[in-house]
Amino acid sequence: MATLTPPIALDEREPRLGERGAGRPPQGGDEGGLALADFRRRLRRYRIGLMAGLTPVLMLFVAFTSAYIVRQNLGTWDDATKAYALDWRALSLPSLLWLNTALLLVSSVTLELGRRSLAAQVAAASRSMVPARAPRSPWLGLTLVLGAGFLLGQWLAWRGLEAQGVYIASNPSSSFFYLLTGTHAVHLLGGVLALLYAALTALGTAPLARRAIVVDVTSWYWHFMALLWVYIFALLHVLR
Repeated sequence: MATLTPPIALDEREPRLGERGAGRPPQGGDEGGLALADFRRRLRRYRIGLMAGLTPVLMLFVAFTSAYIVRQNLGTWDDATKAYALDWRALSLPSLLWLNTALLLVSSVTLELGRRSLAAQVAAASRSMVPARAPRSPWLGLTLVLGAGFLLGQWLAWRGLEAQGVYIASNPSSSFFYLLTGTHAVHLLGGVLALLYAALTALGTAPLARRAIVVDVTSWYWHFMALLWVYIFALLHVLR
């Protein structure tokens, strides 16, 4: 399971946004510009690291997709007819998945609002050179609630299928349903834990730059998981 690396340590020798006399000396009087440029360099490094960590996750679901498509056209040997017979039966998807999808997409929007709010704080602090303390924001907490609601909805969807007698081993189609949705839920749970850490960091006394980086990287991971779920849901809905 790919997760974010929670502790994002910043070099105390680097200049902090909104503080004079910290870190490297200003050049040409553009102290705020130097601090903002340094923040952007560090943010770019963390983003690249996240993309590298998400590559195996992407390849895993590409492999699942290939196996899903190939298995649909494969049959099993029938001793009665002495021939191969297709055993794939279309699975009726729980209608609750539509609500779960909406919850996850809305959570992606709320987290993006939180990310942009902190990014604006960083930009403002670099211009004013006044020590900044980000105000309390409801967006991260709301995203946590929506993310937990999505996971709860997925669990209820699985229980609903079990109540209908549809289990992992019932049919190849149900096996792939549980595999795809379950693997995604595990990765999203990692995102919830990272989001909880980001929320605690944003409410703490860490430097503004660190809080912004943690929330930014977490939001990229969360957006990836939201898009991945849309892909999985479309795959299950169209190719069932």
